[in-house]
Amino acid sequence: MAITQALPNSFKKQLLDGDQDFSTLGAGGDKFKLALYVSTATLGAATTSYTTAGQVSSSGTNYTAGGKALVNSGTSVVSTVAFTNFADLSFTSVTLTARGALIYNTSFSNSAVAVLNFGADKSATSGTFTIQFPAFTSSAAIIRIS
Repeated sequence: MAITQALPNSFKKQLLDGDQDFSTLGAGGDKFKLALYVSTATLGAATTSYTTAGQVSSSGTNYTAGGKALVNSGTSVVSTVAFTNFADLSFTSVTLTARGALIYNTSFSNSAVAVLNFGADKSATSGTFTIQFPAFTSSAAIIRIS
């Protein structure tokens, strides 16, 4: 079992089929969430949708199964790179340990969008657990197509 950082194969096909919409929500775009996972979870390129298997345990009311909604940054193109990103996401007053995360599309059958591996277990004890996304640029955004 392992968490392997990847854009799932099913997501790549859905992009080509026009099933994923990253335009900003006010413009009719899809809704996305991020769920946290422990090191024993199995997530990677073959992941097709959100799963509860290996998800971190609920921590009060501030982390519940399914994670939390993301704020989409919309889309952009610079030179030959198209990209999208999300605003940083915080879970406050939680006690949890996570090794990775799954971004998934709640508007399209909870389809997997991206698997994130933190590189090591990350913890918060009665504190704030924050996912910091990279800058919304063609060289750093979390999802880039060139």
